[in-house]
Amino acid sequence: MSQNKKEAYQKGFKLGVPIGIGYFSVSFAFGMMAVASGLSPGIALAISMTNVTSAGQFAGIQVIAASGTFLEMALTTLMINARYFLMSLALSQKVSKKLTGIQRALMSFCVTDEIFAVASMEEEPITGWYWLGLMTMPYIGWSGGTLFGALISGVLPKSLQDALGIALYGMFIAIIIPAAKHSRPIVMSILLAVGISCILYYVPVFKQISSGFAVIIVTLIVAGIMAYIAPIEEEEGYKEEGEACSL
Repeated sequence: MSQNKKEAYQKGFKLGVPIGIGYFSVSFAFGMMAVASGLSPGIALAISMTNVTSAGQFAGIQVIAASGTFLEMALTTLMINARYFLMSLALSQKVSKKLTGIQRALMSFCVTDEIFAVASMEEEPITGWYWLGLMTMPYIGWSGGTLFGALISGVLPKSLQDALGIALYGMFIAIIIPAAKHSRPIVMSILLAVGISCILYYVPVFKQISSGFAVIIVTLIVAGIMAYIAPIEEEEGYKEEGEACSL
């Protein structure tokens, strides 16, 4: 591995460490829930290693526990995870142009809310080695937490299990607050997103909207508003720095 590739990987790895720690606690709760729903620890681990999506996996377990059909499973996870289409589309504009279609497809495997939040704040083009470093600890944390949670299911008290389930939200807040301190548009985006989310959640007429579609609606509305009132002008002379790090 060349020095540039090593530096890119290390940079991504360091940024992914806190995400991995947060994922461990949340997937810990998922592992316990999976076993409580009748799945073996091995199956629970396989689900996390091949999905890496918190809300989608929790919803999928509920469908399994309710003896739902494959169609119900497909539609449920599609609706909840559809927001990743938007995230992947946004990230596709930031990755190095030297990455092939296969490499981009492999990168899309670990597009999550938190990884997207970190990567979207990266000023330079995203290279394959940077992304590999960024996803390393989150993937290990998500898979490892699931396995540990599944293996000790039933040992921890219910109160502690519930506490582990909200760790992800605290971690996400820790990601956006530093950026908000230096950018008024980001603060406006956060406040708009919170306001619209509250409307969709508390107004009875919107109660039938799933959490996945709610995220998409909020994203489209906030992005549209902010693109109009605070557009980002493309910098002249933008260059693909770090292209030598591409996979």
